Amino acid sequence: MATIKISEDINLQRRRLFGTVATSIAAAQLILSGSAHAQPSKAKPAHLPNIKPGTNTSFGPLKQIDAGLLNIGYAEAGPADGPAVILLHGWPYDIHSYVDVAPLLAAAGYRAIVPYLRGYGTTRFLSNETVRSGQPSAVAVDIIALMDALKIEKATLAGFDWGARTANIIAALWPERCKAMVSVSGYLIGSQESGKMPLPPRAELQWWYQFYFATERGRAGYDKYRHDFAKLIWQLASPKWEFDDATFDRSAASFDNADHVAIVIHNYRWRLGLAEGDAKYHDLDKRLAEGPGITVPTITLEGDANGAPHPDPNSYARKFSGKYAHRTIEGGIGHNLPQEAPHAFAEAVIEVDRY
Repeated sequence: MATIKISEDINLQRRRLFGTVATSIAAAQLILSGSAHAQPSKAKPAHLPNIKPGTNTSFGPLKQIDAGLLNIGYAEAGPADGPAVILLHGWPYDIHSYVDVAPLLAAAGYRAIVPYLRGYGTTRFLSNETVRSGQPSAVAVDIIALMDALKIEKATLAGFDWGARTANIIAALWPERCKAMVSVSGYLIGSQESGKMPLPPRAELQWWYQFYFATERGRAGYDKYRHDFAKLIWQLASPKWEFDDATFDRSAASFDNADHVAIVIHNYRWRLGLAEGDAKYHDLDKRLAEGPGITVPTITLEGDANGAPHPDPNSYARKFSGKYAHRTIEGGIGHNLPQEAPHAFAEAVIEVDRY
């Protein structure tokens, strides 16, 4: 069990409460974190306003907590005794993917927790000696450690990209900790062996950055041009999302983390079998290589304009043996689904929680 040590981040850019929420979300409903020890109560019936994406631009003061190998930075919104929902971002994104989702869930009575993953934002390793591993299993263990530190026995997990994969792993290996799940692009658990399998040329083309990262030139290039690199990925992955520079810059600041490049490069090299993993996660990786099924209630989502590599929903539906539904979110929605379609994402979280 990690030691609890919560403190407020004094970053002035993040000291405001969730920005201007649609008038139907009363200010009194947006309750930022109280005691981390309260028992969860039931959420309110869902009557979510259909807010415009980008209504909010910032979180309230961030918090920090020692959890496992990390001191994790996270945003929190909603009543401390509300049902816990952990919202997990991907690459190259950050907690601002949920800047509109979190207040919607808070208004519905949920305790929304949005952590920076290892290598992002204010999350830091506690020891300089810790291997800077980007293994998916390591990221999942980080979130279990966060739940332990916050004394959350069970939570609904929701994510996209790396965040969806992390939620999948927790749901598969620790189903007792996962009440339900929302997963953009479905079942994303993989292995080094599956990463070695060649794909048709057009499919390989979509993974161009993975091959770039396999080289030292790629590492140096990402380090030097990480801002421009991430913006290009945003544009390719969400070709119809007209985000502005301010929206991108809020997330890009999190890539200045001293461990960001090491984590990202290791993640993609590990997937191709080009980098060794941290031995402490070997047993977990063996279990994940078997492609374990997921039994918890799940809703999978896909944007109708996702430009990033993603599987066909029919290819993974059988992986979910509990109550399950899939939805395609229309309207030119790309890879960063929670930020592009926050209302649909929040609705899915509330619905799956009630399965």
